[in-house]
This record gives sequence, C-alpha cells and structure tokens, in this order.
Amino acid sequence: MKSGICLALFMASLLAAGAQSAPGRLPRVALFGREYVRLDDWARANGGEVHWTVPKHELKVALTGGHLLLSVDSRKASFKGTQVWLSVPVAFNNGQAYIGSVDVVTTLNPLLYPSKNPAGRRLKTIVLDPGHGGRDPGNMEGRRQEKQFTLIFAKELNELLTKAGFNVSLTRQSDSFIELPERASIARRRGADLFLSLHFNSADGPGGSVVKGAETYCMTPVRTSSTNARGEGAGAGAYPGNRLDAKNVLLAYQLQRSITEKTGAEDRGVKRARFQVLREAEMPAVLIEAGFMTSSADAKRIYDPAPRRQLAQAIVDGVLAYKKLVERQ
Repeated sequence: MKSGICLALFMASLLAAGAQSAPGRLPRVALFGREYVRLDDWARANGGEVHWTVPKHELKVALTGGHLLLSVDSRKASFKGTQVWLSVPVAFNNGQAYIGSVDVVTTLNPLLYPSKNPAGRRLKTIVLDPGHGGRDPGNMEGRRQEKQFTLIFAKELNELLTKAGFNVSLTRQSDSFIELPERASIARRRGADLFLSLHFNSADGPGGSVVKGAETYCMTPVRTSSTNARGEGAGAGAYPGNRLDAKNVLLAYQLQRSITEKTGAEDRGVKRARFQVLREAEMPAVLIEAGFMTSSADAKRIYDPAPRRQLAQAIVDGVLAYKKLVERQ
C-alpha cells in the first residue's frame, strides 16, 4: 500500500476512534519540540484528579476506574497496576505536568474508552504465530531453541482457546520456516479477528540470567519512536497495522495484565515496535515475549508443562477480557 494512502486511512481511523471515545479536544501546547496537553486538563476531562506523590517528579492520576502513575521525563507509566510505555516522556513546565497528545489519542483514551466492533460482529477467529522455525532457531539457551518451545506453546494455547469457543489455527504446525510477511498474510487469508505472535526472550552478557519478565508489543503509532531495543526513530510513517492502533493497544494491555497478574511474571510492560508481523497485520495484532529463556525465574513457565499451561490460560483470559470490551452487548 502506498504510504500516502496508508497515512490517510490511518488518520481517518484515528479520528473515528477519537469521536467514539474521549471528551472534547483539549488545548495543545508545544514543549521541547513535541505537542502536549496539560495533565490537569486531561484528568478533569476524564473525571479524575492529579496528585503529586513526589513534587515535580512523580504523579498519580486518580480516575474512576483506577490509577494512572506517571513520572516526569519518563515514558514509563502504570495504568491500573500494569506497565504501559508512552510514546513521549511526561513533561514539566512552569509548575505543570504535561502528557503527550499522541499518548492521549493512541494509548490512554483507547484504554479508557474501548473502541467497539460493529453491531453483530463477534470475535471468533484467532491465528497463532509460533515464532521462528526451520532454519531460524530464534533464541537459544544451551541446546534449547526458541522455535521448539513457541510451537509447543502455540499448540497448548490452541487447545485452550478452542475450548473457550474460538476458531483457532497456527501459521505453522511443524518445524518449518515461514517468511515474516507471509505470517500476517496467512492471518488475513484465514479471516482472523486477532493475530498473536508468540515468542520467548533472551538476555546476553554478564547479568543476563537475572533479566526476567513478560512484555507485550503492539504497533508503534505513526511518527513516534518504538520502545524495543532495536527500535526505530520517530520518522516512520503509517503502515496497515496502524489502522487498528486503538484496538492493538487495548489487546496488548489486556494480555499483559492477565499474564503478569495470573502467573506472577515480572511486568516489563506494554511496549511498541514496528516488527514486520505487526506492520502488515490487518487485524488487531500483538507480539508476546512471554518470558526469558535465560532466566531461572522464567524457565518453568517456558519448559515445564504445568506452569506453561497456566501461562497459556492467562492469555486465554486476556483474550476473553478484550472480547468482552469490544463486542457490543
């Protein structure tokens, strides 16, 4: 799809999402080369209040549905106890805290005001994407290869999602190599309502064995920086995956919240990336890094059947929570 057409489609979907969800447009201000809104204004518009927990440094926004925790000069936030990474850092100027306008539109409002499916449209079909395969082993820990365990995990998750009433299929059923663009194409051809790419992480070098936890990636908003370690800068335009930014972040949040709350995994947060499987997805899509192969704390959830099944059930529960939010009753 040509970039100009894709950007136009993205902007149209962004405006539609905003029309469904948030209170009226708030005053914008330019700070440090970015566009912001005053945090007090946003909080009041959403029935909340801002409280400084550490003056000029840490804040809590008390909302009807829960608390939003923020820190000045940081992109790391917590919404209802689950970590969410912002696109731009919280700013402080003339005694006031400011939140990026892009984060209001593409992160906070979608979580507070979930975008609904058209009337009668149900979430039924899910495509699971076991990461790597064939000549691509993925991460390695000793003789264990990521591609082996993503496939085992996908098959176990398939079983549980099917029992929950979904139509489920996998992008690969064996140790086969599938090009990255083809993975999203498979989901499109099968009419997927959701696309979940499954991975396990790894940390190298001294201290790598203590790095642990789960993180869930969704598509990076247009012209913002990714949060993955190899992330791109803010110059990237729109991709097909950006048309569903609001639902992408809602899905990622519900999955991350369920995984961390129900398995005890360390919460590394909802993050952003322009991974190819996310860029090309034409349905809500996430990439789940469900734990570190190099971590003794995470190893049981990856290698042992019972804890791994608990992890799979947490993902099912996250999907069900998302389904409840987006379907019209």
